[in-house]
Amino acid sequence: MRRYKHLADVEKIMWIPTQIRNIGIVAHVDHGKTTLTDSLVAASGIISYDLAGEQLFTDYLEIEQQRGITVQTAAVSLAHTLEGKEYLINLLDTPGHVDFSGDVTRALRAIDGVVVVVDAVEGVMPQTETVLRQALHERARPVLFINKVDRLIDELKLTPEGMQARFIRLITKFNQLIKRYARPEDADKWQVKVEEGSVAFGSAKEKWALSVPQMKKKNISFKDIITAYQSGTQAELAKKSPLFEVVLDMVIRHLPNPKQAQASRMPVIWKGDLESELGKSMVAADPKGKVCMVITDIIVDEQAGVISTGRIFSGVLEKGKTVRLVSANQEARVQQVSVYMGPDRVPVEKIPAGNIAAIIGMKEAYVGETLIEAGVEGRGFEELRYISEPVVTVAVEPKNFQELPKLVNALKRISREDPNIKIKINEETGEYLVSGMGEVHLEIVEYKLKEAGLEVKTSEPIVVYREALTGKAGPIEGKSPNKHNRFMVAVEPLEPDVIKAIEEGKVTDKQERKERANVLRELGWETHAARNIVSIIGPNIMTDVSKGVQYMREVQDYVIEAFKEVVEEGPTMREPMRGLKVLIVDATLHEDSVHRGPAQIIPAVRRPIQAGILLANPTVLEPLLKLEVRVPQEFMGGATKVIQGRRGRILSMESEEDIAIIKASLPVANSFGLAAELRSETEGRAIWGTEFEKFEQLPRELQEQVIRNTRKRKGLKLEPPKPDEFMEK
Repeated sequence: MRRYKHLADVEKIMWIPTQIRNIGIVAHVDHGKTTLTDSLVAASGIISYDLAGEQLFTDYLEIEQQRGITVQTAAVSLAHTLEGKEYLINLLDTPGHVDFSGDVTRALRAIDGVVVVVDAVEGVMPQTETVLRQALHERARPVLFINKVDRLIDELKLTPEGMQARFIRLITKFNQLIKRYARPEDADKWQVKVEEGSVAFGSAKEKWALSVPQMKKKNISFKDIITAYQSGTQAELAKKSPLFEVVLDMVIRHLPNPKQAQASRMPVIWKGDLESELGKSMVAADPKGKVCMVITDIIVDEQAGVISTGRIFSGVLEKGKTVRLVSANQEARVQQVSVYMGPDRVPVEKIPAGNIAAIIGMKEAYVGETLIEAGVEGRGFEELRYISEPVVTVAVEPKNFQELPKLVNALKRISREDPNIKIKINEETGEYLVSGMGEVHLEIVEYKLKEAGLEVKTSEPIVVYREALTGKAGPIEGKSPNKHNRFMVAVEPLEPDVIKAIEEGKVTDKQERKERANVLRELGWETHAARNIVSIIGPNIMTDVSKGVQYMREVQDYVIEAFKEVVEEGPTMREPMRGLKVLIVDATLHEDSVHRGPAQIIPAVRRPIQAGILLANPTVLEPLLKLEVRVPQEFMGGATKVIQGRRGRILSMESEEDIAIIKASLPVANSFGLAAELRSETEGRAIWGTEFEKFEQLPRELQEQVIRNTRKRKGLKLEPPKPDEFMEK
């Protein structure tokens, strides 16, 4: 492998799409992604080869080095030569911890293939399954790297036959997941096969790897590996069959180049007109086309300002070009374009389609935004859909009250860099509520605030519940304060199939009306209701089934605002609503627009919805985690005791050799401090992973207490309101 001498190498290959690969390294936490990235970066001459695996080069945030985990996707470009040809590999090292799965979702939009890293001892873990499912959803092709093979030799003392049997089991499970989650047209084609070299084995820490083609080429067998470990000559192994060579050869041979990838990915990830000029140039990754880029990462830098990183799907990005931010509907000028060399951004003149680039000048951009050359019509990319959602909240306040404006700015910046962090101000208590995917996610926010020089106090973690209804109510009349406008509103639970369709992106607010109506009709809605959707916010829908109401169009924005207020804060305890369906049955509106302003219309719609929810047998939903624990058989009792003692439900128990695998469902409310308890009950021998599973009804006997506690925390009266408080006297 030739080392980069200078930028000119990269700039030359950038224009030859067949010699580019945009890839991500994904895995369960602690399976060795960053160590693998290190070895690849080292081989490119960017860092010292001896330090690779310890330097954790792409973990350049101090907290990543302290924690030993990746919390932010890092980009780096590498050069690799295969059969006399130079290749450019744009690589994203992504986090594996479940709390940062949002980061993985964003990275996947920019890349065409993934190297999935799996620990040879632990096997396929919950988060491995999650990241693979996300990759297949974004139509990024996977290859498999089985890491930590040294553990099979040193710890488990396996024979060559034992090692092969374990690999076969692991590969079979991996292929079953591809079959389950890939699109039908890819499921067979994308199976990984040892004999073809789309599977590699090795040790990222010891810097060696093998694949069947490499074993033939270098004449090495599994027996030779075991012998090398027994005689302590692993370093020779790393020289004879270096990790970077095997993995990057596999990437080039088995993962698609941008031209191949965009031809198959575009119809899946972009819902615009593929026959339009822009559509055709994106399918072909054509540098001669108009610019289209999607932003997958944003960093707010003190000196440079907002740095947006993303994938260019069409055209050539260059300094001075004016682009339109599709969702923000604003134009902006590109002030600088750069490529990544590790954490360093290196400015270049221009970057063509098929590459990953960083740009400065997009002040209003957010993650998931689409940039299209000014003057060109085109739809934005589908919104990024996250597998998990923020379910844990902490209240944050500055120790020194004068620093409040500084705290507000820092929180705004953090939520911009990470859209999975939600910030909200509790008007009654003046606290700033920060919601994230889990405890670790929120600890990182606290760390970033300290980095910004802020001393903050944070509360104990709070669970974010959801309010829902189990019955129907209405029509209920709502009058405006001036009594000139009336709405008749009914509420009912939204059908589970429709909630699922919203969460899978099959029904959205931005969809063409006709297309959405067809989907809803297939799900059992009648035509009039399906056609007249007013708003979709989260898994909640409002539709207008009234007929011939005058001025309805003019007040639509206020009606949506009223719906939004209820969805964000339900009437029982001011938590978000889930599965609410609101029907506007009828309305009478004043002919003079002066009498139907926001102060009249919003309460006239909001109040009957709130009363309806309280009449429709309201309930509380709590978030549950999917928990998988692997533990030696003798500690199984201890682990199940911990789970059951925390209101957890054991779903299944399997065993693999002497390891028990417990799968369970655990309420988020009972998950705090789980790590410490599991460790002490299993003498530190348990390995576990959690991820958000679903919302489920909180047991009735706990509901009253949860409602009272939540209302108390929010500074509200302890008793929830009665329906008639919202109804006309």
